[in-house]
Amino acid sequence: MQEDITSVEKTEELATHYREVLTLLGEDPTREGLEKTPMRVAKAMQVLTRGYQQDPQQVLKDALFAEKYNQMVIVKDIDFFSLCEHHMLPFYGKAHVAYIPNGYITGLSKIARVVDIFSHRLQVQERLTQQIKDCIEETLKPLGVMVVIEAKHMCMQMRGVEKQNSITTTSDFSGAFNQAKTREEFMNLISR
Repeated sequence: MQEDITSVEKTEELATHYREVLTLLGEDPTREGLEKTPMRVAKAMQVLTRGYQQDPQQVLKDALFAEKYNQMVIVKDIDFFSLCEHHMLPFYGKAHVAYIPNGYITGLSKIARVVDIFSHRLQVQERLTQQIKDCIEETLKPLGVMVVIEAKHMCMQMRGVEKQNSITTTSDFSGAFNQAKTREEFMNLISR
């Protein structure tokens, strides 16, 4: 019950700050269209940053199975949404994750959950890519991990250079993926 009270208090405090932001922007937070906006934004921000309260390694450990399979496992086209820590504007796209098991596999949905947890934190795409790779590597201890993320950034589309069609691609890899042939196989499989 104490946790619920703390959550309610956090939401109310966030709403107070958003009311002030609206005022500083020149708006009247008491007008009909904005009256409930501070609370709605406070609740939305808590959902969009829920990854801080979740443990991605535990998610993988909860579905860890001994298995002798040692070929590439790929989960591709994992949709994600995140908030850029520089402007707190969304960036979104697809993550492609591969690992080569070394005695243990995890539930396939758990890979997508790891992406979800890290993307629900204030982020930069480069760190997001690395955190996903590091988490899988540290938890599963596979023969190799590779992560590729393709994303559109609203901070580039709505402000600054205003380039609507730009896509940013990042990658990180370890172990067996240090070999160009293994990386090439992964890239060929995700491009199909």
